[in-house]
Amino acid sequence: MKKQDEGFTLIELLIVIVILGILAAVVVFAVGGITDQGQESSCDAEKKTVEVALEAYRAQTGDYPATMADLTAEDAEFLRDDPSWYDINGDGELLAPSPAPNGDTTNPCTV
Repeated sequence: MKKQDEGFTLIELLIVIVILGILAAVVVFAVGGITDQGQESSCDAEKKTVEVALEAYRAQTGDYPATMADLTAEDAEFLRDDPSWYDINGDGELLAPSPAPNGDTTNPCTV
């Protein structure tokens, strides 16, 4: 009696590869959605921080700052660093320009 060769057939290997490909695709799309949610949360948090700093500046000085530098100046200390995604105009209006103030060519945040 001949001993049958041990191992997997080509069909079995192809089925496993297809299943792994499907699982990989599901993971990629799931992680993509989480990344988008994270970016949105980051934009919202930065927007709120800048809005609070604008109102604190206005409460202290009686007027809105002319530039973002007025909020980050060492003697003012309303913000530690310039925001990555937002800018302001002299009326206290919050802007989300593209390109963004941090140099990125696209700005994912909106006002």
